[in-house]
Amino acid sequence: MLTAVDHVQLAAPPDSEDLLRAYYTHVLGMTEIPKPPVLAARGGCWFAAGPVQLHLGVEEEFTPARKAHPGLRVTGIEEYAKRLEDRGATVVWDENLPGHRRFHSEDPVGNRLEFLEPHPAT
Repeated sequence: MLTAVDHVQLAAPPDSEDLLRAYYTHVLGMTEIPKPPVLAARGGCWFAAGPVQLHLGVEEEFTPARKAHPGLRVTGIEEYAKRLEDRGATVVWDENLPGHRRFHSEDPVGNRLEFLEPHPAT
């Protein structure tokens, strides 16, 4: 039986690890986690924030994910959006998901990311 999502893998172009590290750690506030040595040889990098893990893997024929995306739950979404904007990331609000505040952004290689927070029950 499925019990949880272990991680989400996104693709990245070769030699983009420094850009990814800067974005995922300094902009999003995640922590880089070590890849097993056999996988580290392939390039890319992994990040975590609590139980959330995003893995960025090198893809030679890279095309950014424009529609497919991870949906990342946040707390204090207004403050989190400001954090991203203050660090140079684009924030595009979308009010089309009932019961949630959400926005989209993209990482430095063009992958789409969604951030959302449920509205408190009224």
